[in-house]
Amino acid sequence: MPTLLASLQKHDLGHLRIVAGLWGLELDSVEADPAAEELAASLLDPELVAEVLDSLSAESRSALTALTANDGRLPWAEFTRRFGDIREMGVGRRDREKPHLKPASPAESLFYRALLARAFFDTDKGPQEFAFIPEDLLPLILSLARPDSASSGEPLGRPASPVERAHELPATDRILDDATTLLAALRMGQADYPSEPRLRALLTTAKLLKGNVPQADAVRRFLESPRADALQILRDAWTTSETFNELRLIPSLVCEGEWSNHPQETREFLLNLIEAIPAGKWWSLSALVRAVKDKFPDFQRPAGDYDSWFIKRVADGAYLRGFACWDEVDGALVKHFIDLLHWLGMADLASAESGGPVTAFRLTTWMEKREEKGKIGISSNGRLLVPRLFPRAARYQIARFCEWEDEKPEEYPYRITASSLTRAGAQGLKVEHLLALLAKYSEAGVPPQLTKTLKRWEVNGTEARVQSQVVLRVSRPEVLEELRKSKAARFLGENLGPTTVVIKDGAQSKVMTALAELGYLAEDLSNPS
Repeated sequence: MPTLLASLQKHDLGHLRIVAGLWGLELDSVEADPAAEELAASLLDPELVAEVLDSLSAESRSALTALTANDGRLPWAEFTRRFGDIREMGVGRRDREKPHLKPASPAESLFYRALLARAFFDTDKGPQEFAFIPEDLLPLILSLARPDSASSGEPLGRPASPVERAHELPATDRILDDATTLLAALRMGQADYPSEPRLRALLTTAKLLKGNVPQADAVRRFLESPRADALQILRDAWTTSETFNELRLIPSLVCEGEWSNHPQETREFLLNLIEAIPAGKWWSLSALVRAVKDKFPDFQRPAGDYDSWFIKRVADGAYLRGFACWDEVDGALVKHFIDLLHWLGMADLASAESGGPVTAFRLTTWMEKREEKGKIGISSNGRLLVPRLFPRAARYQIARFCEWEDEKPEEYPYRITASSLTRAGAQGLKVEHLLALLAKYSEAGVPPQLTKTLKRWEVNGTEARVQSQVVLRVSRPEVLEELRKSKAARFLGENLGPTTVVIKDGAQSKVMTALAELGYLAEDLSNPS
């Protein structure tokens, strides 16, 4: 980058005197070039640089920090979008209006102090205009500039108001139960089992899944771990993952195309910001989002690129491009990130209205050490009620023997059927294993009738079937005998009596046609329409 002297030599004597005045200096030179050399030598004094930095407004310091955080330069369009532009004016207007006394933006304030310059540099995309700090001034600023809130530990945003935290939603470890359910479903071959995409992504990054296939050893360790340890397994996997992509998992967005982002770097940045918020303190979500937009709008965008990512809104399919869509993409990611913390038991949430959108959050070290010691309720007809705080490893096995009914907030209803036992047998599971589990974890023992039923099924298999069939009923045995001798005989199944026979699937119309040809009109009651 150009030096301070090279940057100053572009300006007239009047501009140089403005810079000198803002630094508390007087120039002896009466010509531009000597004045630039005199001024450059004076401005590189560390003590003087420290005084000028101390005099800057918070907004100007933020602009300077943004430059130092990016090796001293940012694309001009990005910098001015964030920190305002520099008004173009000739010498006469400048001397009349004195913009350095009332700068219109942080950019203008830095510009008239020679802390900011602009020039074209070569890039991969060709020449591009940049805002930059002169090369020899940058090291001094890096050593002396006041840290911003991200590096000083001061939290962004503000505490939540009583209204924003009116309705609390405490953190839980329910993610462990949802993970157990999904793992059991996938182990049963239900690849399309409905679940949150982020849960599959997390279990994959935790190496519990590989291509939707549960990994036996890892799953066993996870399910047999105490709940606090299992939750930490998921947290650690998320924190360090290079593949878990929060942006692509926001429900309101669809990401298309071959572009890539850097989820781990973004996650580390947001975690560092959020860790500055005092634990146990309710914090305003909207204020945090606004502060990120104001101070670090490009936190996930390389070089402030808002045009090359193809992201569209689920609601109407509209593409969200340009900085104008920051709130719907980047702001949505900040909100989604807080929701992920809650999902992982790391933050409580709150809303202004019951069931309304999240308006506040509170970081928590919640890690309640709860034992999994619930008991199963068992009915003699094969229905089971498994409480949520039940050993996950045992529920994972029991679920594979059963049909699943709609789960309830604190329990999982299952039903043992011939079909579910057949499916379990195909996976190498045995009824004696199920009986052992039920005996170990039952609330009042296994009902004797259910034990007898299961043992008899293991020996004899299915002894009764319920199925729907189309039946032909005629008025006299002779009609059925005549039909048996016709070409429609191949459409008839088992006799159920002298005047009743089963019609094979899909053959109703053919049998009715055959009856009409024999002189009998039939009424089809199998199809009410």
